[in-house]
Amino acid sequence: MDENALFIHHDKVMNYHFHDNHPFHPIRLQLTLDLLTEIGALDDKQKLQIIPATQEDLLRIHQPAYIDAVKGLSQTPPSPLWLSRAEQYGLMDEDTPFFPGMHEATSYVAGGTITAIEAVLSGKCNHALHLGGGLHHALSAKAAGFCVYNDVSVAIAYARHHYGARVLYVDTDVHHGDGVQWSFYSDPDVCTYSIHETGKYLFPGTGFLQERGEHQGYGACMNIPLQPYTEDESWMECFEQSISRLAMHFKPDLIISQHGCDAHALDPMSHMQCSMAIYNEMPSILHQLAHTYCGGRWVAVGGGGYDLWRVVPRAWSLLWLEMSGHPLKASLTQSNHSRLPEAWITKWQSQTSVELPSEWLDDLSLWDGIPRRNEITTKNRENLAVALQDYP
Repeated sequence: MDENALFIHHDKVMNYHFHDNHPFHPIRLQLTLDLLTEIGALDDKQKLQIIPATQEDLLRIHQPAYIDAVKGLSQTPPSPLWLSRAEQYGLMDEDTPFFPGMHEATSYVAGGTITAIEAVLSGKCNHALHLGGGLHHALSAKAAGFCVYNDVSVAIAYARHHYGARVLYVDTDVHHGDGVQWSFYSDPDVCTYSIHETGKYLFPGTGFLQERGEHQGYGACMNIPLQPYTEDESWMECFEQSISRLAMHFKPDLIISQHGCDAHALDPMSHMQCSMAIYNEMPSILHQLAHTYCGGRWVAVGGGGYDLWRVVPRAWSLLWLEMSGHPLKASLTQSNHSRLPEAWITKWQSQTSVELPSEWLDDLSLWDGIPRRNEITTKNRENLAVALQDYP
């Protein structure tokens, strides 16, 4: 496939930064940019500057009073009035505390995903990647789960409003993509899909099989809740079978995928046991589906991922290598042991106490097996069968 991909970025996205000890840290993006630059996979011709989201863009999803609250709490210092209302809008807890310049930073995040949508739907490129996006937990009038404005929902609403596009949203974050699901729960032209660790044990406690949409949108919502300690083979089996069936059924004009990489075994915020293999294989499936059903139209965004040093830069770089058709991607296999650039490791190793990985993919011969593998696989297959029962 002759690929034409754009990398959407603006330095102001790096200002989406709660505080230095917060797990959702923009250094993840800097590490990824540096890794891609080091291997010669990202040049200036492939970059597109972000235009921030407008008030009109945000209002398609978020309530006016909530936007006013975000603006008010972005001031230094906020007025006593807004401080008294911060908790009401989800901006006072440990997960999503307000911070100076929050409205502008988050408007650039939302604008980045809109910029990606516009680039693809206007025909400027086949694929567009905005790693600063993926804030899938934000609700219409409340921040949640590290997310202030829901850039994905705002961008999908933009695609619907300006292009009338049928959108398939694919969420591979380990946490359920609740905010996007609820934004379009009754919309038959936006199909939301999420594969995640079951909400029985993990935030946000939603994403169960019976959440299938409502009214005209019934059936345009699919959730694949996986058991804790799911490994690569079961994750990929459930993903490939479900997303292929759903795409064939829905026939979208555009695929938007969210690429939180927190299902990795090293991630501190989930209980999954996947390796870098799923982040190598899963984008290629989405890539093929985009060309099969959408004329190649594919927008991808970032998301969660809290092993900042060992997991996120590799996973997000693999996504860009797939989208841009870089030759390194085709050479990566479990037995190849392709090495990361020494210059990147040397540059960043002194800034972290964890040992940076030396290879693109994990050496699974060094991993211990999961004792309940058969039971976990069986339960995942049972859930998969239920999720697919209405899709011929």
